Amino acid sequence: MRLFLALVPPPALRRRLGVLADAAQSRCGGRRMPDDGFHLTLAFLGEQPDAQATAIADWLTRFTLLPGRWRLDRWGQFRRPGIVWVGDNAPDPALGALQHQLWNGLERLGIEGRPERFVPHVTLLRRAERPPAPDLPAVALDWTYSRVELIRSTVTPRGSRYACLARTPGPLPDVSTDGRKDEER
Repeated sequence: MRLFLALVPPPALRRRLGVLADAAQSRCGGRRMPDDGFHLTLAFLGEQPDAQATAIADWLTRFTLLPGRWRLDRWGQFRRPGIVWVGDNAPDPALGALQHQLWNGLERLGIEGRPERFVPHVTLLRRAERPPAPDLPAVALDWTYSRVELIRSTVTPRGSRYACLARTPGPLPDVSTDGRKDEER
């Protein structure tokens, strides 16, 4: 099965990313990612046998994650595959450290494939026909994260479908002073 480790945004942030994806698609063309498909890939694991997927899931449920915050503040593009994304202007040291820590654990499990560089981003469009235009809305989103998920990716004619197989233990969603949970905002 095809697997990756990722941060998955809460529903309110997914909706805000969806608004940006709509704006990008109207200017860049391409195939818009569905809101429930938005994520930040920390480690792409590729095809893994069932036994290895079970070992990764077991390891992840014992992984200690320090919650963090990632600031998304720029548009970006990977030209060759036509990917339009949002990410950060300055590398986030905590996010880089998390990705490094995850790969250290994966390598102890015998997983190879650590990338030479890490470009944190959330893909909004695939097969974009034009690069992000200067008139796209400004990106200014804060993402508070507290869990990493092991996700199975199934490729279908209509695009990839994702299913969470395991996640790190994490706190319950924060509740604001108005009584709403993070994902409700």
